[in-house]
Amino acid sequence: MRAYVNPHNHNGSGKVSLRSPRKQKKRGILTPTKRLNMPEQSNDYRVVVFGAGGVGKSSLVLRFVKGTFRDTYIPTVEDTYRQVISCDKSVCTLQITDTTGSHQFPAMQRLSISKGHAFILVYSVTSRQSLEELKPIYQQVLAIKDSVDAIPVMLVGNKSDETLREVETKEGEAQAAAWKCAFMETSAKMNYNVKELFQELLTLEKKRNMSLSIDGKRSGKQKRADKLKGKCSIM
Repeated sequence: MRAYVNPHNHNGSGKVSLRSPRKQKKRGILTPTKRLNMPEQSNDYRVVVFGAGGVGKSSLVLRFVKGTFRDTYIPTVEDTYRQVISCDKSVCTLQITDTTGSHQFPAMQRLSISKGHAFILVYSVTSRQSLEELKPIYQQVLAIKDSVDAIPVMLVGNKSDETLREVETKEGEAQAAAWKCAFMETSAKMNYNVKELFQELLTLEKKRNMSLSIDGKRSGKQKRADKLKGKCSIM
């Protein structure tokens, strides 16, 4: 079965739908040839989320996009979500790619990096190994993009609600300082710093003026994000 993007998906999830070619014909969706030739929207802002399996990448994205949380772990190959945001006094599409935590798809990883405008590198504060696994990913971002000086990169320590830590906050801050990127701790389960994470990432983008609020105004909660404990922006 091939994967086809359904541009008429109105299930409210904001997630790309996959359907078989037979179902596509019945619903009058674009043919494979037309789909492959269809260019990406130039005003899309593509955020790519990387991290080892089980660190909570999908949980963070789902909490942000749909406001839901799931306790069960379901391995991801690659999912894409879209949300309309404010961009340069107009609107554009925030496209979030939730990547696989597996090392089996290096070509897919390289493609995601080459197309990405901003990157979220997620580890679990309960696993030192998950932080170590981000190092080659960061190096690959550096190699493909040449430099991250003008690219928003956020190092994220997820599962901050857990008591059995292997990575302390100061260690995450130190790693972010070494990579010259921003840092934040989150909890998808408790909905802690999730919206703030994506707003801060947009704030780091200097080429465009973007906000999660369609009217371009930051909410009071977003304004207070800079004062939250467990976050340190180092640029």
